[in-house]
Amino acid sequence: MNNCCDLLVVGGGINGTGIARDAAGRGLSVVLVEKDDLAARTSSASSKLIHGGLRYLERLDFKLVRESIAERERLLRAAPHIVRPLEFIVPLGPGTRPAWMIRAGLFIYDHLGGRGMLPGARPVRVEGSQLGEGLSDPGVKAYSYWDARVQDSRLVMLNATDAAEHGATILTRTELVEARRDAGTWAARVRGADGNRTISARALVNAAGPWADELLGRIEGTRRTRKVRLVKGSHIVVPRLYDGDHAFLLQNPDGRVIFAIPFEQRFTLVGTTDVELSGPIGATAIENEEIEYLLNGLSGYFARPVSRGDIVWTYSGVRALVDDGVSDPSKVTRDYVLDLDARDKAPLLNVFGGKITTYRHLAEQALDSLARYFPAARPAWTENASLPGGDIPTGDVESYSRRLAERHIALPPPLLARFAEAYGTRTERLLDGVQSSADLGEHFGGGLYAREVDYLVANEWARTAEDVLFRRTKLGLHLSPEAADRLNTYLSAG
Repeated sequence: MNNCCDLLVVGGGINGTGIARDAAGRGLSVVLVEKDDLAARTSSASSKLIHGGLRYLERLDFKLVRESIAERERLLRAAPHIVRPLEFIVPLGPGTRPAWMIRAGLFIYDHLGGRGMLPGARPVRVEGSQLGEGLSDPGVKAYSYWDARVQDSRLVMLNATDAAEHGATILTRTELVEARRDAGTWAARVRGADGNRTISARALVNAAGPWADELLGRIEGTRRTRKVRLVKGSHIVVPRLYDGDHAFLLQNPDGRVIFAIPFEQRFTLVGTTDVELSGPIGATAIENEEIEYLLNGLSGYFARPVSRGDIVWTYSGVRALVDDGVSDPSKVTRDYVLDLDARDKAPLLNVFGGKITTYRHLAEQALDSLARYFPAARPAWTENASLPGGDIPTGDVESYSRRLAERHIALPPPLLARFAEAYGTRTERLLDGVQSSADLGEHFGGGLYAREVDYLVANEWARTAEDVLFRRTKLGLHLSPEAADRLNTYLSAG
C-alpha cells in the first residue's frame, strides 16, 4: 500500500467507515485502521434499529429527532436490503405514560421530519388480532408507529466496501501505536500482522468510539476538550415470544423503555439497558442485574414466563456519549460532537458520541469541517447514493428475491431470500457461475456454504468464524459449536 494519504481514519465502526466512505468518494486518498475486526464492538451491539428516537422527545431534543428521522428515510432508500420498515406496538397500562402523552408524542414524531416512506401512527385494537398475540392482557389500549430495523454490522461492512471501491485502503487487525505532527503532516506508526509501518497523512480522524479518549494518549500534543461518558447497553435473545413481524416498545415502571423485536426468524431480541460502565472497556458482558431488569420488563407484558434458562444469546456494547451533565445514563444525549484540533496544517478531528442512525450525516459534517484543508476535494455526495447492493428496483426486496429464485431454480428459496436481505444485488456476484447446490461448496450448517464464506473473505475482510457468524451474518445462532470449529478449520486452511 501507499504509505502516504490525505486522511488517516482510526476506528472501524460505523462512524469511521462512514467517514472513510464519504472522504474516498470526494476524491481523497484514505487509509482506515481498525485494531480488531470491523464492527467488532459497539457497532455490532446496538438494538438493530434505525429510528428517530421517540423517547428523545421527552428531553425536548427536537434537533436530534428531526435529523434522525431524515436519516432514517435516506437509509431506507440507500440500503433497502438491510434497512427494513418495522411497526412498533406501544401497549398502555397502569404506570405507563398516559394516552394523551403518547398520542401527542407520536403526532410530533410523525410530523417533525415530514411524512416520508412509513405509515403514520394510529391507535390500534390488539384484542383478537395478531398484534396482541403473546400479551398477558391483550385487551389493553395500544398505539402503533413505524421506524426501521437494520443489520447493524452489515451496515458497517457496506460502508467499508463502498469506501474501498472508491479507493480507500481498509486495514483490519491494525492498531495505531502513536502519531505525531511532523512538518505539517501526521506521522502515524501502526502495527498489523506484518509488523510496524509508518503512514504519513495530511489529516487524522479519531473515530475510535469508546476508545477515543484512550487514543488521544497515543497522539502527541493533543488536548482534551470534551468529557465522555461510557454507557453500556445490553441485550438478550430468547425464543420467539409471539408471531408477527411487529415489535413492541415496553414502558417500565422507572420510566425507561425496552424493545422486543423479531430477530432471525426464530427469536425475539430484547433490550437495551443503560448503565454506567464499570471495568475495562474490552471485557464488556451483561451483568446479572441487567438480565433481571430485562426479564422483569418482559414479565410485565407477556403471558409466557421467560427465565434465564430461555436465553440463547446475550451481547453488550459500550457507547461513548458526550457528557451533558445528566445523572441518569439513559437520558444522556445521543447527539455527537466533532472536535477539530487545527493549530497548524495537520488537523486532528475527534468524533465523540453519535448513534448509528445519524452516522451518514455525521460523516458528511466531518468532511465539511475538513474541507478547507482539501480545496480540490469533490463536494458532498452520499445523501442520495445507494450503498452496495442497495440498487434494488423500487427497493422491493421480496420481488428481487423471487426473481433470484426464478433464475436459480436449483437453489433453496429460503437461502436466496437470506442472500437478498444480506447482500442485495451483490448476490449476483456471490452466485456468479453457480448452477446447483454442489457449486456452493461445503455446507457448514444453517444455510452457510463455503461459497459465501469465500465471498466474505475476499470482499468483506472476514478472517475468523466469529467474523462470519456474528458480524457478517448472525448464523452463529443457528450453527452448532462443532460447525463453528469446522468453519475455523476451513478459514485457517485458506
